[in-house]
Amino acid sequence: MSKGSTGKGGGTRPTGRQAAVRVKTAKRRSTSSTRWLERQLNDPYVAEARKRGFRSRAAFKLLQLDEKFHILKRGQRVVDLGAAPGGWTQIAVQKGAGKVVGIDLLEVEPVPGATIIQLDFLDPSAPDRLKTLLKGPADVVLSDMAANTTGHTQTDHLRIMGLAEAAYAFAAEVLAPGGAFVCKLFKGGAEKGLSDALKRDFAVVRNAKPAASRADSAESYIVATGFRGGAKPADPADGA
Repeated sequence: MSKGSTGKGGGTRPTGRQAAVRVKTAKRRSTSSTRWLERQLNDPYVAEARKRGFRSRAAFKLLQLDEKFHILKRGQRVVDLGAAPGGWTQIAVQKGAGKVVGIDLLEVEPVPGATIIQLDFLDPSAPDRLKTLLKGPADVVLSDMAANTTGHTQTDHLRIMGLAEAAYAFAAEVLAPGGAFVCKLFKGGAEKGLSDALKRDFAVVRNAKPAASRADSAESYIVATGFRGGAKPADPADGA
């Protein structure tokens, strides 16, 4: 298999070139909306995702993380937190996971080979619902969750970190020894506590910004592998 190949799905980066598209400002469209639309239309990952039948360009982020860190393997139990619109779930299924369970506050179109429930992950009933569907320990917990933004950088950072810490607490409960945790972060200072906690519970913890993440985005991903298991989840605040 050639470098950059993912088997059935092809490479991890867009192929070919596309002509640049300019979008004219419309009366009912704001300038910011026009810029967003133009960026989408000219984004090679958006075009490639459409070509391959992926739900979103975010599918390439997971493909690239997996290419680098070898997270996904056949027969695994995988949990996808913040699954909408289903791109990461599709990749987990494509990679041969034995069971894929996803959750999102938004409704997600069914993904063949996966079970996705519509529920707020922060709902007290969510962890038990996911555990019931898993029917055993998870091998991988993925979290691409993001909070609604307020426009205030520090507030938005704390919100995303709150989701990341909740995802970590859940992962520490369900992961099998040797399991992996992948989570989206935004830079802002509060992520050190989570990183320190993960280093206590996993053999290897690495940070990465896949090529599919937009250059102007503050997002990055933390990839923790080799879950030691059996340890009581540490409080991320301890390392803050």
